[in-house]
Amino acid sequence: MNIDDVFAHLPYLRRYARALAGEQERGDLLVQRALEKALEGKVTLNAELPARIALFRAFHDSAPDMDRVGGSPARGPDSRLQRLEARARQALLLTAMEGFTSEEAGQVLAVPQADIEALVARAHGDIELALKTRVLIIEDEPIIAADIEAIVGDLGHEVCAIATTRSEAIEAAAHHRPGLVLADIQLADNSSGIDAANDILADLPVPVIFITAFPERLLTGERPEPAFLITKPFLPNAVKAAISQALFFEEEAHPAPRRAQA
Repeated sequence: MNIDDVFAHLPYLRRYARALAGEQERGDLLVQRALEKALEGKVTLNAELPARIALFRAFHDSAPDMDRVGGSPARGPDSRLQRLEARARQALLLTAMEGFTSEEAGQVLAVPQADIEALVARAHGDIELALKTRVLIIEDEPIIAADIEAIVGDLGHEVCAIATTRSEAIEAAAHHRPGLVLADIQLADNSSGIDAANDILADLPVPVIFITAFPERLLTGERPEPAFLITKPFLPNAVKAAISQALFFEEEAHPAPRRAQA
């Protein structure tokens, strides 16, 4: 197995781990520990698997207690959200956010493909029942904004406003007090979605999901970076997965975007 092929997938393993843990610091630490165990020979990269699958499988093999990864008791999610099964969230993230097929996700988690499909279905059902909220969309392209609005509506959430600039976003957040923000990074008037989110977070502790065509730039692990990212062009299931994870960790998701840099 070519080690360069493995390391090419590290930014996306960070994205997965951050979404799984609910924040950058804890997610990146899980990845770091997995890499250390691989270097020490405590976990192995299965040469019979494609590099991406082998890397994610080694990540899970490095932490037998991965099913308990989640918010800390002191600041963790609401008890109604704790009923969501960790294994189901893993299956949902792998298939919806990271684009693994059910068969590939089964290889990552070492479970049959049929189990993955059942876990994903259960996760969607639990999430739709538990996580209703009002959503602010910050997006300057009307077609993309409409697509996001439709996805948000499919999940049972209410879009309270669509803003196209930093100033509109700040005003909308102050007026509507949303429970979730989805923000493009580059806006039409050359303002920044990250700056808009920072301003909103100064007044309203709310989870933020960023949308960008260049996720690698915000997945280096070298500075404070957002915990939740969607890659443009996006798949509806990826947006749904990111929304569910951001809301699952609603008390922990906002610090990372507040310090993020473009």
